[in-house]
Amino acid sequence: METTSVGLLIAFTAGGLSFLSPCVLPLIPSYMSFITGMSLDEMGEHRGAAFTHALLFVSGFTLIFLMLGATASSVGRLLQFHQVWLERFGGVLIIFFGLYLLGVFRLGALAQERRVHIQNKPLGYAGSVLVGVAFGAGWTPCIGPILGAILMYAGTQGSMAQGIVLLLFYSLGLAIPFLVAALAVERFIKWFQRYRQYMPLVTKASGGILLFLGLLLLSGYFSMLASWLQGLTPDFLRDRI
Repeated sequence: METTSVGLLIAFTAGGLSFLSPCVLPLIPSYMSFITGMSLDEMGEHRGAAFTHALLFVSGFTLIFLMLGATASSVGRLLQFHQVWLERFGGVLIIFFGLYLLGVFRLGALAQERRVHIQNKPLGYAGSVLVGVAFGAGWTPCIGPILGAILMYAGTQGSMAQGIVLLLFYSLGLAIPFLVAALAVERFIKWFQRYRQYMPLVTKASGGILLFLGLLLLSGYFSMLASWLQGLTPDFLRDRI
């Protein structure tokens, strides 16, 4: 299966939804204070240093996600002779994740805390990378279903490179809002106060998107839809994707 612009858009959107999830977004100010060692007011006065720490933090979890993407793609290549069944299995699992986010059922295993806790961050910029690695290695239950769905999709790709690119776009969707928040922390806090009431709706929307994606993979229509949309993309733009 070719990694089309549709798949990359889905991965990028999934990363953004992960950032907006109830298990990640409320913790952003705490993460920023932790990795920078500064208060929110101090970050507003030292935006350059805050952005550098944030950039190193996102590079840490991006590294982990790329490794996961490479692993998922490698497993998929081993099962390439059963590609159709792999896509169907991935579709079923993604539907499962979607129904979970929609609140259709609850499982204790998914409700348990998965985040790695670091009591004392090492000094310096290297510590920000380490915290990012810990964040990527021990995601929370809210980000787990979305990331799991993207990893299942990565497993259906034809090569390791395609899986890595897919997870790169997922990481960008998660990283870019974090970097923007680090540069404009005051505006981020004001925006978050207004956005807080809509967080449950975002979770439901995430579940709906995963459910739709899972049904497409399960039915075999995803490849057809992606090929059709790819054909509508202008040549000059398709050559750059």
